[in-house]
Amino acid sequence: MSNLRFQVVAEAFKKKPLDVKVPAERPSEYFGKYVFTRDKMFRYLPADTYAKMIDVMDNGARLDRSIADAVADGMKKWALEMGVTHYTHWFQPLTEGTAEKHDAFVEHDGKGGMIEKFSGKLLVQQEPDASSFPSGGIRNTFEARGYSAWDPTSPVFIIDDTLCIPTIFIAYTGEALDYKAPLLRSLHAVDKAATDVCQLFYPDVRKVTVNLGWEQEYFLVDEGLYSARPDLLMTGRTLMGHESAKNQQMDDHYFGTIPDRVQAFMKDLEIQALELAIPVKTRHNEVAPNQFELAPIFEECNLAVDHNMLLMSLMKKVARKHGFRVLLHEKPFDGINGSGKHNNWSLSTDTGVLLHAPGTTIQENLRFITFIVETLMAVYHHNGLLKASIMSATNAHRLGGNEAPPAIISSYLGKYVSDLLDSIEQTTDLNPQTAKHSREIDIPQIPDLIVDNTDRNRTSPFAFTGNRFEFRAPGSSVNCASAMIALNSAVAEALQDFKERVDKRSEELRVKSEESAAAQPTAEATPSTAEANSSLFTIHSSLKYRAIIDVLREDIKTSKPVRFDGNGYSEEWVTEARRRGLDVEKSCPVIFEHYLDESSVRMFEKTKVMNRKELEARNEVKWEMYVKTVQIEARVLGDLAMNHIIPVATHYQSKLIKNVQGMNDIFSSALFATEKARRLSARNIKLIEEIAERTEKIEQFVEELTDARRVANRIQDIHQRAIQYHDTVCPHMEAIRQEIDKLELIVEDGLWTLPKYRELLFIR
Repeated sequence: MSNLRFQVVAEAFKKKPLDVKVPAERPSEYFGKYVFTRDKMFRYLPADTYAKMIDVMDNGARLDRSIADAVADGMKKWALEMGVTHYTHWFQPLTEGTAEKHDAFVEHDGKGGMIEKFSGKLLVQQEPDASSFPSGGIRNTFEARGYSAWDPTSPVFIIDDTLCIPTIFIAYTGEALDYKAPLLRSLHAVDKAATDVCQLFYPDVRKVTVNLGWEQEYFLVDEGLYSARPDLLMTGRTLMGHESAKNQQMDDHYFGTIPDRVQAFMKDLEIQALELAIPVKTRHNEVAPNQFELAPIFEECNLAVDHNMLLMSLMKKVARKHGFRVLLHEKPFDGINGSGKHNNWSLSTDTGVLLHAPGTTIQENLRFITFIVETLMAVYHHNGLLKASIMSATNAHRLGGNEAPPAIISSYLGKYVSDLLDSIEQTTDLNPQTAKHSREIDIPQIPDLIVDNTDRNRTSPFAFTGNRFEFRAPGSSVNCASAMIALNSAVAEALQDFKERVDKRSEELRVKSEESAAAQPTAEATPSTAEANSSLFTIHSSLKYRAIIDVLREDIKTSKPVRFDGNGYSEEWVTEARRRGLDVEKSCPVIFEHYLDESSVRMFEKTKVMNRKELEARNEVKWEMYVKTVQIEARVLGDLAMNHIIPVATHYQSKLIKNVQGMNDIFSSALFATEKARRLSARNIKLIEEIAERTEKIEQFVEELTDARRVANRIQDIHQRAIQYHDTVCPHMEAIRQEIDKLELIVEDGLWTLPKYRELLFIR
């Protein structure tokens, strides 16, 4: 055990779980301890200010700047009592992370001293340097002004000694430079469109809310081992490494007993998350070794996104305290499961859940069907855009295998819902048996199971799971908002279009009905009281509901190509998906082009979520981030290949050469020239030749990789440069890895300097 690898492995084995101090209170009592919750607002704000803030938060009323000073004063009093000394505007630029600049609660008092001060002006608005964040050309160094503006719908919170104020981030010229601003616009668009459609069935509905429940998957790696892998340190994933003889094939890690060190980390993380009002609920081992998952209770979408971004930052901090590093990369290890961030998306109103399973009345069923079908229409019409919203250089490694969905966006509905839609397409039956049912288990002590109305399909990127859609395609490291902006906007457009066509069809039916009535010489028979009170009669006699059913039938047929309940991994599905007109492209830079499809631009502008200039700028950022990600990986891989792998391999080769030379000296004596000795010598010669062949290929491939980068870097257009990186640089990286992974199996274990998969994945 002479090299660094063995030392860090030995240290990792010795580590014990940290003792986590658990609060004496119940979780419900310290939940939101460091958040300016409504309860604290009630205590620290004047009554009229509190009432206005609640109106802003609950009803979307415009924030009155006149109350900003009172709100800031109340926040400051609470924060100072909590030991806070600084404040910051906390925002989400297009870096997939968060940003903050801390300022102290101090001003000159005019008498040579200082006072604690925090005004409404500082709460509402600040001025970060917009040119220092990705902007896609909207801001240049000589045009640096940008603004962060308070989002009152997401509560402020405390991290260490700093009051964090969630904000949007926009350019001086008004364009959004972050994820939150377009997310808020998309939520408003869904609220308006969905409320209008809801009122076709229930006129008392006044508000529709988008709910999000994310599931955060991640890997934990011992910090010492992480530091001994430059590729993990620099890129977040292993750019090389032969698979371990044992990985996940025994299915013994999923839902297994949580290791003690990991349990201590999870406990510490959960306590701190709950204190920040992040409603974490579920934790468990995931499928791959050292892979885990954390999931919260559903929340309003904007708040859920903020909480996920905050949690990812918190995870990294807590992990280091416990001697771990969190890997949020979508595919840190080859050959085993990657990590996703499943986005469970649903809609609810101020009166109930919209995507709840069909009810007991035809009216409830028709409402349910409408929102299912129009969501499918959104997925069908913006199939490529939804894929672009979840695509990245890192997620591209994950999609298409090991329980990750394929890079083809389709929707799994399950037998019952599919049968329901097929039935409506063919008949007027709105009451199929789609409710949950029980299933007997032939064991006396076990109660009957309540079976859901849908199964699960882990290969489906967008699956209906009972009262929500699970968007399984987003990657673990990204901001949830990217997928939610695209989905919300597409659904809002579909609902707007649905309402317009229903109104038009209703008017056509009304005119036709009046013309038919005028042509009748006698009045039609009046229905009986029983018929008038019948829901069935009400639905079918209403021109509005007839119009709804007519439009739904059209949309069920139109959106049918996006419905797929089979195996998303099969080659047959790729061929079938292409035939159906779905996007089957795999090149990440090409997929991004869907943001600039005319249908996408039209949809974003119609819903007032983003304009063409903002979309063009975001695509510039996406292409640039893709190039930089692959560029860094290529540089790191080239460095490791030439400065780690080849020296180790040639050193081992030299040892083998000396061994052969020694054996040849022995062979000169007839006494030792045995057949067995000759075979041993021949084996070593074969290894020497293989090492020489593979190192020569690595040197050649690294040179070709460098040349490919240089050629790509000379391309001025960032879009074409990204495509060039995908088409020419990435294949060379795969070729280099293949040779290195083979060498790992050949070179003496004691000489190999980089921690191997069997050590990275199984150290606790």
